[in-house]
Amino acid sequence: MNLEKVVFGFFVLLALTLNFGFVIGDMDNPAHHHAYELYAAIVVSLIATVLKFGDRSHMGAVLLATSLVADLQLLMAAFVWAMATHVQGGTDMEILPSVVSLAGGALLANVASAILLIIETAALRR
Repeated sequence: MNLEKVVFGFFVLLALTLNFGFVIGDMDNPAHHHAYELYAAIVVSLIATVLKFGDRSHMGAVLLATSLVADLQLLMAAFVWAMATHVQGGTDMEILPSVVSLAGGALLANVASAILLIIETAALRR
């Protein structure tokens, strides 16, 4: 068993599940979307991105691209939330749908990354 592949797969799937945990729930209910969960999703997604830098194959480039898209979406979600609540003085009820929508885009990129990881793993067996 290759420990590097285990760690890589772990962080890819953890990024997906944390992102899913933040997005799931009623979009209008701030109790369903916690800022610390978004923060955890960002940190793990950035770690997964760093782990993808070493692969020089075409599949590695596509995996890196999906991870960069997820990072950008999550960072924008955090930026919008921070600007709306701390700079403009808005409430979570006004801005939360935009934040969840941005995190939903990151979720889609993480799903694509997980599917590509599964395809790559299946192709290595043959």
